[in-house]
Amino acid sequence: VLIECDPSIKAIILKIDSESHEYIVEDLDDYALVIKESQLPRLKEKLEEVRMVVLLREKGDSLRNDVGACGYSANA
Repeated sequence: VLIECDPSIKAIILKIDSESHEYIVEDLDDYALVIKESQLPRLKEKLEEVRMVVLLREKGDSLRNDVGACGYSANA
């Protein structure tokens, strides 16, 4: 299956594949990969896991910044 995506997403896919080499058939260019069709659903799950981790980190950073703006300190 041909996947066309932003280079940042492609980098994530390459990282995921580097752990087990079970997703990518061919790396075509900065924006395209050929993925094993049978592995596409699992790759989508992995990408969703990464997205959730990023969102949780951003929320955590936002909460820490909000607390800091209120005059509270994590060291207090």
